Amino acid sequence: MRSDTTPLKPASPPSTPYIFIACPWAPKGGGMYRVADYLIQAQAPGGTSPDARPAAGAAAQLRPLDTRGDGSAAYSLWVLTKALARVLQGRLAGDLVGVHVNIAERLSLFRKGALVALSRALGLPVVLHLHAAQLHHSYRTLPRPLQALTRWVFSLPQSCVVLGRASQQFVIDELKVPPERVSILINGVPPPQERRRRSAGGAVQRVLFVGNLSERKGVSDLLAALALPGFDTRRIRVCLVGGGDVAGYQAKAAALGLSSWVEFEGWADQQRVAQLMARADVLVLPSYDEGLPLVILEALANAVAVVCSPVGEIPGFLTDGVNALFVRPGDARGIAHSLQRVLSEPALKHQLETNGRRLYQQQFSLSQFFASVARLHQRHFGASAPARVPAELAVDAGRGAVAAAPAAKADVH
Repeated sequence: MRSDTTPLKPASPPSTPYIFIACPWAPKGGGMYRVADYLIQAQAPGGTSPDARPAAGAAAQLRPLDTRGDGSAAYSLWVLTKALARVLQGRLAGDLVGVHVNIAERLSLFRKGALVALSRALGLPVVLHLHAAQLHHSYRTLPRPLQALTRWVFSLPQSCVVLGRASQQFVIDELKVPPERVSILINGVPPPQERRRRSAGGAVQRVLFVGNLSERKGVSDLLAALALPGFDTRRIRVCLVGGGDVAGYQAKAAALGLSSWVEFEGWADQQRVAQLMARADVLVLPSYDEGLPLVILEALANAVAVVCSPVGEIPGFLTDGVNALFVRPGDARGIAHSLQRVLSEPALKHQLETNGRRLYQQQFSLSQFFASVARLHQRHFGASAPARVPAELAVDAGRGAVAAAPAAKADVH
């Protein structure tokens, strides 16, 4: 018989339900990785902090699930195998309540397809979040058996989330997902973390490009535009930020005589991009294909004027001449003309900055995005992560003061 003085064994703390956010958790994941990372950053510390804003139902923790790693394609198979094992382990333990799979095209499609298939075989609910800008192109070039496999993967999740109406129509019309299982979920980005630099008269004007340096992003077109007459090279500096063929584009810029005022930063982390964005006068992104680029949303958040091509989901949210200037992909003269207009017309620049910041507050704040994801998770997983409280504090892009972000009101639609 146990003595009355024998201490009782403390009860094990209850396990915390969790949701995997699956994507490549490394810079190679690009915008998809940043979207997922923003979600992790926006949840309450520990995922279920008692002082967190309560969700509309059960609370869970968002946890990253790396599906690719930062190495070779062959190494990514090992990373994927470990991810599949973690899903199985979580299911057997009973703590994993759902898997939110972020997916793109090409090999991403087939890696994530394996993850979706295993999750559904184990009885786990899945939300499939499509970020691909080019899936509609690559899908049409696949052999019929691989097209059928793609449609099968998209048939498995409880919900398929897309960035806008163009992607929604593709998923419904070509991938044959029932309309009631396809939702538009607008991306969101954090508020500015750096105080906005306001350029005085005569100050150097700064043009910023952020993205993987490639032809798809229109980098050669941008360099050709900068080589055209009309730029006051004594008062302008252009910074291209991103990985890719940096050396090749540096050589091209040198051949065009741009080296004295066009610089290449290389890959930059979130903090460095925030610093460069706070100093920028214009963001330029003359891409041929996009989804809804986070860098444009970050420019709007920072009240930076945007010059971009109206591709992908961009024209569904931005309006030419109101909160952005649109340029045709491949039109170097058009790119040059639009950049020169913004840099030389203060009233136009101020209009784009003000309207862009307003659009960010209305549609693209991280608090709105996080709340929409939480509602989606509650609907399909029966639990969601609480958001940080109090409301996000950040530098106000318009006034240079600290202000609280507005409460989230957006919904998945």
